[in-house]
Amino acid sequence: MNAQKQTYSLSSKKREVFGKKVKNLRHQGLIPGVVYGHDTKGESVSLEAALFSKIFKEAGSSALVDLTVDDKNTFKVLIKEPQCNPVTGQPIHADFYKVKMDEKIKTEIPLEFVGESDAVTNLDGSLVTNRDIIEVECLPSDLVGQIEVDISVLKTFEDQITISNIKLPSGIEILSDPEEVICFVEEPRSEEEMAELEESAADQEKEAIEQMGAEAAADAAEGGEGEEGKPTESEPDKPKE
Repeated sequence: MNAQKQTYSLSSKKREVFGKKVKNLRHQGLIPGVVYGHDTKGESVSLEAALFSKIFKEAGSSALVDLTVDDKNTFKVLIKEPQCNPVTGQPIHADFYKVKMDEKIKTEIPLEFVGESDAVTNLDGSLVTNRDIIEVECLPSDLVGQIEVDISVLKTFEDQITISNIKLPSGIEILSDPEEVICFVEEPRSEEEMAELEESAADQEKEAIEQMGAEAAADAAEGGEGEEGKPTESEPDKPKE
C-alpha cells in the first residue's frame, strides 16, 4: 500500500480587503481565504491563486498543509473544498481548517482503485464503483492523501469488495458501514439487452421532444389571444454583485 506522506506548503499574507474589493485581489492573481479552527477565531488571508490551485490538486482535502502567514506564523491546516468560478472552474475563495495535532479529526479520504481484475480483462465485465471517498477518524499525523483498493481480487462476477476489506494505514479508523459494497464487476450485456436499452433511450428521447413541442405550442397559443393576452417584456434581473 502506498501510504507515503508528502509535505505541502503555502504562503499567505494577512488580508485587510473585504467584500466587493476582493475583486482587486483576483485581478492581481490572488484569492482571498480564511483560516479558522483551534485557537483561531478566523483570520483573513490572501495567497497566490496559481500556487493554491497546484497544491490543492495534489493535496486535496485530506492531506496536511503547512500554511504560513506573513512569513511569521505557520499552521498545520486542511484545505476545505474551495469556492470556484461557475464558468471557469477556477478557485475564487479558500478555507483552511487549523488542526490540533494531538486531537483526532473526522474527514474524508479519496479511494484509488489499483490493479487489474480478471473479471474485467478476461470476462469483458465492467468495473462498478459505488464510492470514491470514505469518511475516517484519525490523528492529523496519520492522515494520508489516498487509500488504495486492490481490484485484483475481483476474479468473477460474484466477487465484491466491501469497506471491511480495505487495508488501512495505521491509526486510521473508517466511520462508514463496514458491510457497504465499494466495487464489483458487472457482466457484459447481451445483444438483446443492448438493443432494448437503445430502443428505450430512443423512446424517451422521442417523448421528450414531443413534450417540448406541446409546451411550445401551448405557450404560443397563450401569447396569441389578442393584445390583452400578449405577455409583457419584463426587465431582466440584474446580475448580483
